[in-house]
Amino acid sequence: MRSNVDPQKIEQLMKALGREARGSGCIYFTGGASALLIGWRSSTVDIDIRLDPEPLGIFQAIAKLKQELDINIELASPQDFLPPLPEWRDRSIFIARYGEISFYHYDFTAQALAKISRGYNRDIDDVQAMYEQKLFSLEKLRDCFEAIAPELIRFPSLNPDILRNRIEKFIEHCESTSEREK
Repeated sequence: MRSNVDPQKIEQLMKALGREARGSGCIYFTGGASALLIGWRSSTVDIDIRLDPEPLGIFQAIAKLKQELDINIELASPQDFLPPLPEWRDRSIFIARYGEISFYHYDFTAQALAKISRGYNRDIDDVQAMYEQKLFSLEKLRDCFEAIAPELIRFPSLNPDILRNRIEKFIEHCESTSEREK
């Protein structure tokens, strides 16, 4: 079992990946890594990433750094749970560039939809934190769901009606909370 990850380990990882990779590319952080870097969580057990495009030599670098930094690195992103959202790259937020590698937070609207689709309490808490930090809008959440709804048939473990219901419930909760705070 590896140790928990903190923001300093993510910074070390980015610098090391920038040094070790032998080509250019982009790495998108999702889940707990984004939560740590933005600041709504203090630790996570693994770092979830998406490579797009995949930098040359990145898997050798990841294998080496997992050991050196004593961290779990998983290839996981919202695209593993849902169809890719239109323009997700445009909504991804730049973090830093080390060497030839650009690091981003994977589109927070997509992260929110993926977390709502899983529905665990921690996931919903993360979505609430993302919303409170204005990392996505309720309108964009709804619009992006509608854009991918016809493709959800490619994800047999998902029930589109249940997901739509969870999204609407989350939106209603946020809207009623903001009304009470006025």
